[in-house]
Amino acid sequence: MALDDPRTSPDAEALTLRYGAEHPAEIFSNPTIAGLLAHRSVRAYLPDPLAPGTLATLIAAAQSAPSSSNLQLWSVVAVEDAAKRARLAELAGGQRHIAQAPVILLFVADLARARLIARDAGAPDEGFDYLESFTVATIDAALAAQNAVVAAESLGLGTVYIGAMRNQPEAVAELAGLPQGAVVVFGLVVGHPDPAHPAAVKPRLPQSVVLHHETYALDAQREPIARYDETARAFQTTHGQQPVGWRALIITRGRNAAALNGRDRLKAALRALGFALK
Repeated sequence: MALDDPRTSPDAEALTLRYGAEHPAEIFSNPTIAGLLAHRSVRAYLPDPLAPGTLATLIAAAQSAPSSSNLQLWSVVAVEDAAKRARLAELAGGQRHIAQAPVILLFVADLARARLIARDAGAPDEGFDYLESFTVATIDAALAAQNAVVAAESLGLGTVYIGAMRNQPEAVAELAGLPQGAVVVFGLVVGHPDPAHPAAVKPRLPQSVVLHHETYALDAQREPIARYDETARAFQTTHGQQPVGWRALIITRGRNAAALNGRDRLKAALRALGFALK
Protein backbone atom coordinates (compact mmCIF):
# COMPACT_ATOMS: atom_id res chain seq x y z
CA MET A 1 0.00 0.00 0.00
CA ALA A 2 1.49 3.35 -1.01
CA LEU A 3 2.35 5.84 1.71
CA ASP A 4 0.04 8.41 0.14
CA ASP A 5 -2.85 5.93 -0.06
CA PRO A 6 -5.64 7.38 2.10
CA ARG A 7 -6.20 3.92 3.59
CA THR A 8 -2.86 4.15 5.43
CA SER A 9 -5.07 5.48 8.16
CA PRO A 10 -3.85 6.95 11.42
CA ASP A 11 -7.37 6.37 12.74
CA ALA A 12 -6.94 2.93 14.31
CA GLU A 13 -7.76 4.44 17.70
CA ALA A 14 -10.85 6.15 16.29
CA LEU A 15 -12.00 2.88 14.75
CA THR A 16 -11.45 1.06 18.03
CA LEU A 17 -13.50 3.67 19.89
CA ARG A 18 -16.29 3.37 17.34
CA TYR A 19 -16.36 -0.43 17.01
CA GLY A 20 -14.28 -1.97 19.77
CA ALA A 21 -11.95 -4.73 18.64
CA GLU A 22 -14.17 -5.81 15.75
CA HIS A 23 -13.47 -2.93 13.39
CA PRO A 24 -12.57 -2.79 9.69
CA ALA A 25 -8.90 -3.44 9.01
CA GLU A 26 -8.58 -0.31 6.92
CA ILE A 27 -10.72 2.52 5.70
CA PHE A 28 -10.16 5.66 3.72
CA SER A 29 -9.24 8.60 5.91
CA ASN A 30 -9.54 12.35 5.58
CA PRO A 31 -10.60 15.17 7.92
CA THR A 32 -14.30 14.75 7.08
CA ILE A 33 -14.28 11.01 7.82
CA ALA A 34 -12.23 11.56 10.97
CA GLY A 35 -14.80 14.07 12.18
CA LEU A 36 -17.66 11.67 11.50
CA LEU A 37 -15.93 8.82 13.34
CA ALA A 38 -15.39 11.10 16.34
CA HIS A 39 -19.09 11.98 16.70
CA ARG A 40 -20.49 11.77 20.20
CA SER A 41 -23.77 12.88 21.76
CA VAL A 42 -23.13 15.67 24.26
CA ARG A 43 -25.37 15.92 27.32
CA ALA A 44 -23.48 18.50 29.39
CA TYR A 45 -23.13 22.09 28.16
CA LEU A 46 -21.77 25.46 29.15
CA PRO A 47 -24.38 28.26 29.08
CA ASP A 48 -22.26 30.39 26.72
CA PRO A 49 -24.21 31.71 23.73
CA LEU A 50 -23.30 30.71 20.20
CA ALA A 51 -21.10 33.11 18.27
CA PRO A 52 -22.93 35.45 15.88
CA GLY A 53 -23.45 33.77 12.54
CA THR A 54 -23.39 30.24 13.97
CA LEU A 55 -27.10 29.59 13.60
CA ALA A 56 -27.15 30.87 10.02
CA THR A 57 -24.15 28.64 9.26
CA LEU A 58 -25.87 25.54 10.64
CA ILE A 59 -29.05 26.22 8.70
CA ALA A 60 -27.07 26.84 5.51
CA ALA A 61 -25.45 23.44 6.01
CA ALA A 62 -28.85 21.88 6.74
CA GLN A 63 -30.37 23.39 3.60
CA SER A 64 -27.52 21.91 1.56
CA ALA A 65 -28.72 18.39 2.35
CA PRO A 66 -30.65 16.42 -0.28
CA SER A 67 -34.40 17.03 -0.44
CA SER A 68 -36.86 14.66 -2.10
CA SER A 69 -37.94 16.23 -5.42
CA ASN A 70 -36.63 19.53 -3.97
CA LEU A 71 -39.91 19.90 -2.08
CA GLN A 72 -38.05 21.06 1.07
CA LEU A 73 -40.84 19.92 3.39
CA TRP A 74 -39.12 20.88 6.63
CA SER A 75 -38.56 23.91 8.83
CA VAL A 76 -36.68 24.74 12.02
CA VAL A 77 -37.77 26.64 15.10
CA ALA A 78 -34.73 27.84 17.06
CA VAL A 79 -35.61 28.16 20.74
CA GLU A 80 -33.19 30.27 22.78
CA ASP A 81 -35.58 31.63 25.41
CA ALA A 82 -34.60 30.11 28.78
CA ALA A 83 -38.17 29.61 30.01
CA LYS A 84 -39.20 27.87 26.81
CA ARG A 85 -36.13 25.63 26.90
CA ALA A 86 -36.95 24.73 30.50
CA ARG A 87 -40.47 23.80 29.43
CA LEU A 88 -39.15 21.69 26.57
CA ALA A 89 -36.81 19.94 29.00
CA GLU A 90 -39.83 19.13 31.15
CA LEU A 91 -41.82 17.84 28.17
CA ALA A 92 -38.83 15.64 27.26
CA GLY A 93 -38.89 13.90 30.63
CA GLY A 94 -36.46 16.15 32.48
CA GLN A 95 -33.51 16.22 30.06
CA ARG A 96 -31.48 18.99 31.71
CA HIS A 97 -29.14 19.54 28.77
CA ILE A 98 -32.04 21.14 26.87
CA ALA A 99 -32.12 23.90 29.49
CA GLN A 100 -28.31 24.04 29.86
CA ALA A 101 -27.39 24.66 26.23
CA PRO A 102 -28.05 28.05 24.62
CA VAL A 103 -30.36 26.74 21.90
CA ILE A 104 -32.44 23.80 20.82
CA LEU A 105 -33.40 23.51 17.18
CA LEU A 106 -36.85 22.02 16.69
CA PHE A 107 -36.91 20.23 13.33
CA VAL A 108 -40.38 20.33 11.82
CA ALA A 109 -41.99 18.02 9.28
CA ASP A 110 -43.74 20.83 7.49
CA LEU A 111 -46.67 20.30 5.15
CA ALA A 112 -48.26 23.60 6.22
CA ARG A 113 -46.11 25.62 3.82
CA ALA A 114 -46.91 23.29 0.93
CA ARG A 115 -50.64 23.51 1.63
CA LEU A 116 -50.40 27.32 1.82
CA ILE A 117 -48.78 27.44 -1.60
CA ALA A 118 -51.37 25.10 -3.10
CA ARG A 119 -54.33 26.91 -1.58
CA ASP A 120 -53.02 30.35 -2.58
CA ALA A 121 -52.87 29.01 -6.13
CA GLY A 122 -56.38 27.59 -5.90
CA ALA A 123 -54.93 24.11 -6.46
CA PRO A 124 -56.00 20.87 -4.73
CA ASP A 125 -53.70 19.60 -1.98
CA GLU A 126 -55.03 16.06 -1.47
CA GLY A 127 -51.58 14.55 -2.06
CA PHE A 128 -50.40 16.00 1.24
CA ASP A 129 -52.99 13.90 3.10
CA TYR A 130 -51.03 10.72 2.45
CA LEU A 131 -48.48 8.95 4.65
CA GLU A 132 -45.93 9.28 1.85
CA SER A 133 -45.93 13.07 2.17
CA PHE A 134 -45.39 12.92 5.93
CA THR A 135 -42.63 10.35 5.41
CA VAL A 136 -40.87 12.59 2.87
CA ALA A 137 -41.11 15.56 5.25
CA THR A 138 -39.65 13.53 8.11
CA ILE A 139 -36.80 12.15 6.01
CA ASP A 140 -36.01 15.62 4.67
CA ALA A 141 -35.87 16.98 8.22
CA ALA A 142 -33.54 14.19 9.34
CA LEU A 143 -31.17 14.64 6.41
CA ALA A 144 -31.05 18.38 7.03
CA ALA A 145 -30.42 17.96 10.74
CA GLN A 146 -27.52 15.58 10.23
CA ASN A 147 -25.85 18.13 7.97
CA ALA A 148 -26.27 20.65 10.78
CA VAL A 149 -24.68 18.21 13.24
CA VAL A 150 -21.61 17.74 11.03
CA ALA A 151 -21.29 21.50 10.60
CA ALA A 152 -21.67 22.14 14.34
CA GLU A 153 -19.04 19.58 15.27
CA SER A 154 -16.65 21.05 12.69
CA LEU A 155 -16.95 24.33 14.63
CA GLY A 156 -16.10 22.63 17.93
CA LEU A 157 -19.70 22.56 19.16
CA GLY A 158 -21.58 19.65 20.68
CA THR A 159 -25.00 18.32 19.76
CA VAL A 160 -27.55 15.77 20.88
CA TYR A 161 -30.79 14.71 19.21
CA ILE A 162 -33.97 14.82 21.30
CA GLY A 163 -36.49 12.26 20.10
CA ALA A 164 -38.53 12.93 23.24
CA MET A 165 -40.02 15.95 21.48
CA ARG A 166 -42.49 13.31 20.25
CA ASN A 167 -43.56 12.37 23.80
CA GLN A 168 -46.09 15.21 23.86
CA PRO A 169 -46.15 16.53 20.29
CA GLU A 170 -49.24 18.69 20.74
CA ALA A 171 -47.66 20.60 23.65
CA VAL A 172 -44.42 21.05 21.73
CA ALA A 173 -46.34 22.27 18.68
CA GLU A 174 -48.18 24.80 20.82
CA LEU A 175 -44.96 26.10 22.36
CA ALA A 176 -43.42 26.45 18.90
CA GLY A 177 -46.52 28.14 17.48
CA LEU A 178 -46.95 25.58 14.73
CA PRO A 179 -49.91 25.69 12.34
CA GLN A 180 -51.92 22.64 11.34
CA GLY A 181 -49.88 20.37 9.11
CA ALA A 182 -46.60 20.91 10.96
CA VAL A 183 -45.08 18.85 13.75
CA VAL A 184 -41.74 18.72 15.56
CA VAL A 185 -40.28 15.31 14.76
CA PHE A 186 -37.15 15.79 16.92
CA GLY A 187 -35.04 18.44 18.55
CA LEU A 188 -31.34 19.12 18.23
CA VAL A 189 -29.51 20.67 21.17
CA VAL A 190 -26.47 22.73 20.15
CA GLY A 191 -23.91 24.32 22.42
CA HIS A 192 -20.42 24.39 23.87
CA PRO A 193 -19.58 21.06 25.55
CA ASP A 194 -18.78 21.29 29.25
CA PRO A 195 -15.14 20.15 29.54
CA ALA A 196 -15.81 19.00 33.10
CA HIS A 197 -18.16 16.33 31.75
CA PRO A 198 -16.68 15.07 28.46
CA ALA A 199 -18.80 12.89 26.21
CA ALA A 200 -17.52 9.55 24.95
CA VAL A 201 -17.60 7.90 21.54
CA LYS A 202 -20.17 5.12 21.86
CA PRO A 203 -19.34 1.84 20.12
CA ARG A 204 -21.62 0.72 17.30
CA LEU A 205 -22.65 -2.64 15.92
CA PRO A 206 -19.97 -4.35 13.83
CA GLN A 207 -20.27 -3.92 10.10
CA SER A 208 -20.92 -7.65 9.78
CA VAL A 209 -24.35 -6.96 11.33
CA VAL A 210 -25.42 -3.89 9.38
CA LEU A 211 -23.66 -4.37 6.01
CA HIS A 212 -25.25 -7.04 3.81
CA HIS A 213 -23.92 -8.06 0.40
CA GLU A 214 -26.53 -8.65 -2.32
CA THR A 215 -29.17 -10.10 0.05
CA TYR A 216 -30.11 -9.56 3.69
CA ALA A 217 -28.96 -12.18 6.23
CA LEU A 218 -30.74 -12.29 9.60
CA ASP A 219 -29.64 -15.50 11.32
CA ALA A 220 -25.95 -14.75 10.73
CA GLN A 221 -26.27 -11.67 12.94
CA ARG A 222 -26.62 -13.60 16.21
CA GLU A 223 -22.93 -14.20 16.92
CA PRO A 224 -21.64 -10.70 16.11
CA ILE A 225 -24.54 -9.20 18.08
CA ALA A 226 -23.54 -11.31 21.09
CA ARG A 227 -19.95 -10.08 20.79
CA TYR A 228 -21.17 -6.50 20.48
CA ASP A 229 -23.24 -6.98 23.62
CA GLU A 230 -19.99 -7.61 25.50
CA THR A 231 -18.43 -4.49 23.96
CA ALA A 232 -21.47 -2.50 25.10
CA ARG A 233 -21.19 -3.92 28.62
CA ALA A 234 -17.53 -2.94 28.80
CA PHE A 235 -18.35 0.59 27.65
CA GLN A 236 -21.15 0.90 30.18
CA THR A 237 -18.91 -0.31 33.00
CA THR A 238 -16.14 2.10 32.04
CA HIS A 239 -18.55 5.03 32.09
CA GLY A 240 -20.25 4.21 35.37
CA GLN A 241 -23.44 2.83 33.85
CA GLN A 242 -25.29 -0.37 34.62
CA PRO A 243 -23.64 -3.04 32.42
CA VAL A 244 -26.87 -4.29 30.85
CA GLY A 245 -25.47 -4.62 27.34
CA TRP A 246 -27.17 -3.60 24.10
CA ARG A 247 -29.74 -6.32 23.56
CA ALA A 248 -31.42 -5.32 26.82
CA LEU A 249 -32.05 -1.84 25.37
CA ILE A 250 -33.81 -3.36 22.36
CA ILE A 251 -35.85 -5.74 24.51
CA THR A 252 -36.89 -2.98 26.91
CA ARG A 253 -37.96 -0.62 24.13
CA GLY A 254 -40.09 -3.29 22.45
CA ARG A 255 -41.66 -4.70 25.61
CA ASN A 256 -44.94 -2.78 25.55
CA ALA A 257 -46.62 0.52 24.67
CA ALA A 258 -45.59 2.11 27.97
CA ALA A 259 -41.94 1.76 26.96
CA LEU A 260 -42.56 4.30 24.19
CA ASN A 261 -43.03 7.12 26.74
CA GLY A 262 -46.22 8.48 25.23
CA ARG A 263 -45.24 7.92 21.62
CA ASP A 264 -47.63 4.98 21.32
CA ARG A 265 -50.30 7.59 20.59
CA LEU A 266 -48.26 9.33 17.92
CA LYS A 267 -50.68 8.53 15.10
CA ALA A 268 -53.57 10.14 16.99
CA ALA A 269 -51.42 13.15 17.84
CA LEU A 270 -50.36 13.61 14.23
CA ARG A 271 -53.95 13.48 13.05
CA ALA A 272 -54.89 16.08 15.66
CA LEU A 273 -52.09 18.28 14.28
CA GLY A 274 -53.45 18.08 10.74
CA PHE A 275 -51.86 14.98 9.20
CA ALA A 276 -54.43 12.63 7.69
CA LEU A 277 -51.88 9.82 7.07
CA LYS A 278 -54.03 8.09 4.48
